[in-house]
Amino acid sequence: MTISRRTFIAAGAAALAAPRWSVAETRIGGLTLQTVSDGNLMLPGDFIFAPVPADVAGPVRAAYGLEGDTLTPPCNVTLLRGEGRVILFDAGSGPAFQPSAGSLLDALEAAGVGPEDVTHVVFTHGHPDHLWGCLDDFDEPVFAEAEHLMGQLEFEYWTDPATVDSIGAERQAFAVGAARRLETIGDRMTFFEDGAEVLPGVTALHTPGHTPGHMSFALSSGGDSALILGDAIGNHHISFAYPGATVGSDQDMAQAAATRLRLFDRLVADDMRLVGFHLPEGGIGRAERSGDGYRFVADA
Repeated sequence: MTISRRTFIAAGAAALAAPRWSVAETRIGGLTLQTVSDGNLMLPGDFIFAPVPADVAGPVRAAYGLEGDTLTPPCNVTLLRGEGRVILFDAGSGPAFQPSAGSLLDALEAAGVGPEDVTHVVFTHGHPDHLWGCLDDFDEPVFAEAEHLMGQLEFEYWTDPATVDSIGAERQAFAVGAARRLETIGDRMTFFEDGAEVLPGVTALHTPGHTPGHMSFALSSGGDSALILGDAIGNHHISFAYPGATVGSDQDMAQAAATRLRLFDRLVADDMRLVGFHLPEGGIGRAERSGDGYRFVADA
């Protein structure tokens, strides 16, 4: 299915009455971990389910009440506070992607945080709902006092002039938008590689497939831990029930499925809390085994 920015905007216009934000909160050692909502996306169902066999997709859609042709995944931006730092993981959609998203600044205000308070913005990847909120309507940096951090491979991918021609027609607008924003904030960007401790207690984990340089982040403080997934596990239904299934939202679907399987093994073996950008109820919880797959259990 061809997905264009026009498709996203038209679908998103139907969701303007949806709640604009919500908050989930927990502690990781001495740090406060919250998710603040940037709103939600409006996606054609085939954007996720097109590659999934009907005899697999049908029962999953029924079990999770995914009726109709539109999916409405939430957008949970992670906020980590403590030890003199206010860290955002991703910057939300900003004003130029979908009308149903882009409420991050309102959500931060509700959490008592102004954009000038943010000390670091750490990006999982360069898709619009994670990156485009770094600039305002006038193409000025929103988090002007913050250091911005992105994996070297991800930055190089989105700033490579060849990406717009190789990414596929349905994602060309993503490439153009990412390149423009990264060019604007590039002089304030710090780069890192897989395995780097990007900030104290925050370790980068290369989780490719959704995008080539997608990064997740392992948090550790006071004996507690959590894994910020970004979009490495991008939904709470098909990717939990059948983690090896390919889904259409991933750029390299086979690689993303292999990454998911590794992540689930780690999360369950270590009984590790997870934070998912598009998971329900704020996205903070755990993965539990369920049959041959898993299920997402949100924190109480």
